[in-house]
Amino acid sequence: MMKLPLFADSQFILEDNYTQDAEMILYHGDAKELIKEIPDETISLVITSPPYNIGKNYENTTSIDTYLESQTQVIKDLYRILKYDGSVCWQVGNFVQDGEIYPLDILYYPIFKRLGFYLRNRIIWYFGHGLHASKRFSGRYETILWFSKTHQYKFNLDPVRVPSKYPGKRHFKGNNIGKPSGNPLGKNPSDVWELMIKEWDESLWNIPNVKSNHPEKTIHPCQYPIELVERCVLAMTDVGDWVFDPYAGVGSALIASIIHSRRVMGSEKEEKYIEIAKERIRNYWNGSLKIRPLGKPVHQPTGREKVAQVPDEWQANSQIKLIDE
Repeated sequence: MMKLPLFADSQFILEDNYTQDAEMILYHGDAKELIKEIPDETISLVITSPPYNIGKNYENTTSIDTYLESQTQVIKDLYRILKYDGSVCWQVGNFVQDGEIYPLDILYYPIFKRLGFYLRNRIIWYFGHGLHASKRFSGRYETILWFSKTHQYKFNLDPVRVPSKYPGKRHFKGNNIGKPSGNPLGKNPSDVWELMIKEWDESLWNIPNVKSNHPEKTIHPCQYPIELVERCVLAMTDVGDWVFDPYAGVGSALIASIIHSRRVMGSEKEEKYIEIAKERIRNYWNGSLKIRPLGKPVHQPTGREKVAQVPDEWQANSQIKLIDE
């Protein structure tokens, strides 16, 4: 069952511009213009996947230096509006130019450090199906850089704990000898989030990327899953806090935050994505939005499906060694 928003008893009001009393804001335009309207130390969590400068139909490809320079100003502005105990989750992949990889997480790190942020985790989000390549290994991961504004940041571990592998483990010495050594709520998750087949975690987190058969799929070519955002929202904010996505796309971060009773704000330049985001938020509000539930097991082929079987043409060639992905 979906959680009700903090403002479940109020009318559905999605504001177009920043107002102090708003609970949901979706601004059509450049993030820098919206940020100007936001007072200092308002936002508890900035979570976004910025344009990667890889030539998608919603990007203007520029040189890597020009791209990073423009993003530096945005990050500087985000520092101003972030609360003292606030965080930024900056999810990026790789920039590719002439077949060469530029790892954006590494290139972004000195920018955040220069502006006064502190890196808390470099989270590796691994997924089983991603970019295919013929002249290098296929891309199967992206990175979330979690920065805090200060050393006194908000982190709620209990809502995101995962089942312990050995819950019956006990202290073997000291004052607590014989008592359970773990936490009854589970253990601290890994900083590598991967496809698994059980619960949230056996050692990693279960978050498939949004491909054609994903229930959340829209026309956006680089849409990230609601589930990915939910874990960050639960861990780094409290009920009623402001969550801001400056590159909101089709609204996944906003929906993930509304689900868990946070106030939400986003900006997006592409009108078609704004309209899709509004529709998705409205559908969540009325209970009709299709969402992949948090921690749902990932489908594993049984081998009986036709697409999971070795083609007859390949079976005829005994020299080919097949490895299931």
